Amino acid sequence: MALDQGTTSTRAILFRADFSIAASAQKEFTQHYPASGWVEHDPDEIWASALSVMRSAMRKAGAKASQIAAIGITNQRETTVIWDRATGAAIAPAIVWQDRRTSGLCAVLKAAGHEAMVRERTGLLLDPYFSGTKIAWLLDNVEGARARANRGELAFGTIDSFLIWRLTAGAVHATDATNASRTLLLDIHTGQWDPELLALFGVPASLLPRVRDCAADFGMTEARLLGGPIPIRGVAGDQQAATVGQACFSPGMMKSTYGTGCFALLNTGSTAVTSYALEGAIFIAGAAVQWLRDGLRIVKQAPQTGAMAAAADPAQSVVLVPAFVGLGAPYWDPEARGALFGLTRNTGPNELALAALESVCFQTRDLLDAMKADWPAASQTVLRVDGGMTASDWTMQRLADTLDAPVDRPQIMETTALGAAYLAGLTTGFYPEPDAFAKSWRLQQRFVSTMPEATRTARYRTWKDAVARTLSHRPG
Repeated sequence: MALDQGTTSTRAILFRADFSIAASAQKEFTQHYPASGWVEHDPDEIWASALSVMRSAMRKAGAKASQIAAIGITNQRETTVIWDRATGAAIAPAIVWQDRRTSGLCAVLKAAGHEAMVRERTGLLLDPYFSGTKIAWLLDNVEGARARANRGELAFGTIDSFLIWRLTAGAVHATDATNASRTLLLDIHTGQWDPELLALFGVPASLLPRVRDCAADFGMTEARLLGGPIPIRGVAGDQQAATVGQACFSPGMMKSTYGTGCFALLNTGSTAVTSYALEGAIFIAGAAVQWLRDGLRIVKQAPQTGAMAAAADPAQSVVLVPAFVGLGAPYWDPEARGALFGLTRNTGPNELALAALESVCFQTRDLLDAMKADWPAASQTVLRVDGGMTASDWTMQRLADTLDAPVDRPQIMETTALGAAYLAGLTTGFYPEPDAFAKSWRLQQRFVSTMPEATRTARYRTWKDAVARTLSHRPG
């Protein structure tokens, strides 16, 4: 069983030994926006959704706990929860990865000259995206939290840790290396929490979970929850889980997941490459389509946007820079906000749909270009894609056109969940070694570029100009 806890919904999927899906269940949960740039989740609602979908998938499959070899957990990363060790109750809403409230603290730390040390040890920049400053904010803004943390009464975790704690009735406080690496607190070269980083962010070591491998023992579920105990044997952050699910095990292989955001990961082998871009994070991808649906209300369902983009006026050049919560890699500007360029009296819903979808393609090119600069072998990359947006043939063709590179869509689209299930199955011997798993990967469709080079260059130049104008504008 894969428990896939995402930014807007939670899913459980039961995979058979041949990697086919036996049953699945999904449940959306509430997004909270209490202030500009703030994004929060209710940890109890996430927990309730996780239990609900796991039980539902088991009912649909007619599966008992004793028939499930293991559970693998994958999760939205960086989202930060602090809870009471005695009761398991969160002390405040979870601060979501998209939240920008700590941009001021990041600016202070940068100005003090700390970024070089942080980057060398963690591979990350000082940005509110990551968990470290979120932990500090909670400790400093929830009454009594810092004193309680210093007394060892509280626990921190990303969503994987919180779910493991609840599933094991508090018996296990652990995370995996991929989630730990997104906190700004882990030395990625030693695989250990770093005392100097903990001191920099004011995080007591007693708050932190133990760091384990992705394929490892994370305890047993409490028997009453799922009708019997089930071992938890795999954990990975959603983007690393998708990389596993796409079988990107060899250097040079690359995957890009298109969900709420877009995240591209490039396998560089066992040698650390100094770069912010070998994982590239785009904060707004599918969320731009959600904005068309829920904010502007110009579409009723997200799949409509492909046909609308195809029908857009080719004479117009409308560009959306979807910096609703700042811009991620390679710009890293938490203060940037979204902008539309090139509007005319003839601009309508079709042109806006095209701009939203094309913004995802342009941002992916930004990431790939940065990766090529840092690791030239990336120039030969074929991009394996997954996530909800990849169901759109129009978007995938425009992506191949924008990148001038092949884009491969697999037969099994649930690659994030598959990666988590595979890690758990590998640990228990239910699934084969990575080489054999890689041979099971199947192509559903390859998209190759058909756009003339002059057109591709002109459109990308328009995008870069729009980004430059966005970055130079500061509201108020």
